[in-house]
Amino acid sequence: MRRFLFAALLVSAALAGIAWFAAARDDAPQREIGLFTSLPIVWNEAGDLKGMLDGADQPHWARAAIEGRGRLVPLDTLLDLSAIGDLIIAQPRPLTPDENVALDSWVRAGGHALIFADPMLTQDSHFALGDRRRPQDVAMISPILARWGLELRFDDGQPAGEREIAGERIPVNLAGEFAKGDGGQDADCRIAASGLIARCRVGKGRAVLVADAALLERGNDENGRIAGLKRLLDEVFAR
Repeated sequence: MRRFLFAALLVSAALAGIAWFAAARDDAPQREIGLFTSLPIVWNEAGDLKGMLDGADQPHWARAAIEGRGRLVPLDTLLDLSAIGDLIIAQPRPLTPDENVALDSWVRAGGHALIFADPMLTQDSHFALGDRRRPQDVAMISPILARWGLELRFDDGQPAGEREIAGERIPVNLAGEFAKGDGGQDADCRIAASGLIARCRVGKGRAVLVADAALLERGNDENGRIAGLKRLLDEVFAR
């Protein structure tokens, strides 16, 4: 009888421990991942607020992939990144001088950033060229690139059409390429042989930059796109 009671107590204690651990995991704060983008990843592409929120379009696949890593926080400015654990910048609007300084300081202090900078965006849009609601057609982030010793170049003679660059396993379309630039302050960037990706140590932090944003388009082989984005997230945000 005593053995039975002892065994029962052990089982009860084990179940209580499992329940406590599960509750602790559920209650634990998720890491906050900032997303600063002109692409319709969080909101639908629409002409008014109602259209952005009505959910007529299927949620963007990239949103679910990002939310699998933590709580997604849409950002409309980079001036205050103090609460952000990791950061994704995807085809952003032009940064203000203060935003360039804030981003650089945040990374140097230990931040991790994944940046998509496409010199010739190929993603379809409902809005005409010049419409401010349209995603940014040309990434304009030269100041932060120069600060990290990089240049973004574009070969306008390359053929259009989606393809995969050997070794990177992500789709590209009219991609740019990174090159070493003059200067660079306390930044060490390694550029892939293709020029597509630059991997930088900046102060105490790091940034991975991709010279194309075709990976983030909706389209064929979304499973392959999800896998490609997850590989980049794992690389940048691993602790």
